[in-house]
Amino acid sequence: MKEITLSVIIVNYNGLPFLKDCFDSIAKQLDGISHEIIVTDNNSADGSCDYIIQHFPDVILIPSSENLGFGKGNNTAVQKASGEYILLLNNDTILQSHLSPALHVLKANSNIGALGINMFNAKGEYLKAGGRFPSVLNLIRLKNITWLGPEFSTGVFSKNLYDIDWLTGSFLLMPKRVYEQVGGFDEDYFMYVEDVDLCKKTALAGYRRVFMPGLSYTHFVGYNAAKDFLIIKGLETYIDKHAKGIDHFFMHCALRINKIVKKIKKKKQV
Repeated sequence: MKEITLSVIIVNYNGLPFLKDCFDSIAKQLDGISHEIIVTDNNSADGSCDYIIQHFPDVILIPSSENLGFGKGNNTAVQKASGEYILLLNNDTILQSHLSPALHVLKANSNIGALGINMFNAKGEYLKAGGRFPSVLNLIRLKNITWLGPEFSTGVFSKNLYDIDWLTGSFLLMPKRVYEQVGGFDEDYFMYVEDVDLCKKTALAGYRRVFMPGLSYTHFVGYNAAKDFLIIKGLETYIDKHAKGIDHFFMHCALRINKIVKKIKKKKQV
């Protein structure tokens, strides 16, 4: 039996329009790398499962009779993974670079627990793919969570590798042993901020989280008004899990200030 180097983990929920391009890009950008694709389908109603079975029979499909959420969906798929490394990848993505350099970095640096790469939207515009861990100061204005300096603001980078706090879960490359060591995604998060939590646990276990701007992917990310509420809810969960004492109190206060400011802005827009 051929040894698997990389297990690509995808959680799908009604993502049929994206699947072909995503799978095709995986085949192209993992050419020469032994890999498998494992998909947890969160009870899609758009024919995703039938499409995968018919057109991509080599994909390991785990159909769920309920929507497990992002974290539990990933954890379920990782349990089936045979690879030494895992790539947590959103279904609405297209890999634009071959991933052998990223795997080489992980193999050469056993102290790296998670690696992310450059992210662009459908128009080819640069998107921030990581940020700083939540704090009292950056929770007052959530945009500050992704502030990592001028290079990360402009998308013009001068180094091959950057150490950062957290990386987006739309592309997260990890040694499987690290994912298992830190317990994978915390399933108390349904959607959003679970990637920040995973990186926090990785940091607490003593592993670096690195960003590699020389490689890239496209992410068809879109704005949804419900997203703000889910992010706030996720941050509240994060604070309860990782902040203690006076920090816990003031971080919740900062988040309340953020909520108030958002409500005032919405009222002014009406």
